[in-house]
Amino acid sequence: MTDTRRLATRFSRAEDSTGLLLWQVTNRWQAAQRTALRPFDLTHVQFVLLAALTWLGADGPVTQRQLADHAGTDPMMTSQVVRALERRNLLIRAAHHTDRRARSVSATDEGVALVNRAVVAVEACDESFFGPLGHSRAGLTRSLAALAGPPA
Repeated sequence: MTDTRRLATRFSRAEDSTGLLLWQVTNRWQAAQRTALRPFDLTHVQFVLLAALTWLGADGPVTQRQLADHAGTDPMMTSQVVRALERRNLLIRAAHHTDRRARSVSATDEGVALVNRAVVAVEACDESFFGPLGHSRAGLTRSLAALAGPPA
C-alpha cells in the first residue's frame, strides 16, 4: 500500500534529483549575481539583455527579436526590459529600416560603458561561484551548452 502522504517520486533522497539541484544552484548563483550587479543599479535580466545587445550590436542595430533569441528570453519580457533600459538612456529603440513591424535597438555610449563596468563584476562573481569546480568547470560549461541547445 502506498503512503498517500509522501511524494510519489522515484528518488530515495531529494539530493539525487538533478532538477532540484539545478534549481538550488540556479537560485544561489542568481542571488550572487544580484549582489554583484547592485552597485550598477541593474537587474540580472537587464544586464543580460544589455550585454547581449552590446555583443550583437557591435556592427549596428539589432531587432528586439534577435536580442530575445540571443539571450534566450521571452520576447514580451524582453520588450518590457528594453523599455526600462531605454528610459534610463542605456539603449535606443527605433523603427527598423526594412521591417515596419520590427523595432531595432542599439546600446547608447552610456549603456556600453555601464555594461562594460558591470561585466567585470559579473565575471568575477562567476569565477568565485564556479571556482570550486576547478578543471571540471569546463565540463559543466559543455554540459550546460548541450542542454541550452544551439544558439538562436
